[in-house]
Amino acid sequence: MELQYVPDWENIKERIAAWWAHEDFGRCGLAVTAPKTGAPDEAPPALPEKVEDRWLDIEYLRAQNEHRMKRTFYGGESFAAWDPGSQWMYNACFVGCPVDMTETSGWIVPIIRDGELTDHDYNKIVIDPENPWWKDSLKKHGLAVADAKGKAIPCMTTLGGAADTLAGIRGTENLLADVKDCPDYVRAFDQYLMKQWIEVHGTLYDIIKEGAQGSSAWSGFLWAPGRYYLPMCDFSYMISTEMFADLFLPSIEMQVDYLDYALYHVDGVGAFKHVDVLCDLPKLKALQILPGDGKPGPLHYMDTLKKVQRAGKNLHIGLPPSEVKPALEQLSSVGLFISTRCETEEDARDLIKMAWELSTPRKV
Repeated sequence: MELQYVPDWENIKERIAAWWAHEDFGRCGLAVTAPKTGAPDEAPPALPEKVEDRWLDIEYLRAQNEHRMKRTFYGGESFAAWDPGSQWMYNACFVGCPVDMTETSGWIVPIIRDGELTDHDYNKIVIDPENPWWKDSLKKHGLAVADAKGKAIPCMTTLGGAADTLAGIRGTENLLADVKDCPDYVRAFDQYLMKQWIEVHGTLYDIIKEGAQGSSAWSGFLWAPGRYYLPMCDFSYMISTEMFADLFLPSIEMQVDYLDYALYHVDGVGAFKHVDVLCDLPKLKALQILPGDGKPGPLHYMDTLKKVQRAGKNLHIGLPPSEVKPALEQLSSVGLFISTRCETEEDARDLIKMAWELSTPRKV
């Protein structure tokens, strides 16, 4: 099936499926985008006057997606993704957390900030079918499927990850005290929330799976032919590996076992210390190494990148175009996936050609 904005979609699917299978298809996975040559010179859709409408207005969301997709060149394994909105942890919203919306993002407002964590029965943290965020999400995912038909891949919104949803509900500072004061209750609470996460993902996956021919997640930088998502635990930046493994790895393993394809989102150099225990998860197929804002790029942490590859896991990194060549000279192309953006379509095509020439399956 060809898509209006991704005419090579059938071949892209085959190459991404080979990447997930850790097979050598001739080069590394490479998702490269650029401004499309000859794209219409149109201004972006006008910003709604109200801040909340910039996040919630469906017509504005549709116009944003259309404007972006028709002006973008998708090369390698990149593809046009219809994004239903991916700005904050929606699972926390689904159980009642308000959102403080700004012009650039939204911040979760905790709902059980007072008292001890053990004062709060986690069984009472439920998703009300009438919750406006839940109803909005169902509507937007349905819109993504309908509007993307024949043009693009509908993707899934940001849901949040292990511990992060609990931190949103409780407040990060409070949770940092809780992991010391009542670790057993934290572990049980987190696993309860993960069961909810699995139910939410399953519901949204059922909406998008036919249109997506599998699934993609926030911003659409990767696709998989089944249930796919990015497990994560940004809260782990602030705790030891021993505490991470004891309290939050059990729910992450639940998540990985549920998913057909999991790319763990290692966000920030402070989370790199957990890579060893993550690589020990037998069903985890891939890790994304993201140093974080203000830090050197992924190639500065070559020992961590090679550790992932030596463990037999797939590796995803985001690089500027100038660093693709040194990455291919130091890492094995098998299981490697690089996301990047070029300034012109011609540059993007040249980069893909270079990747075919330089990709090498090598021992690291």
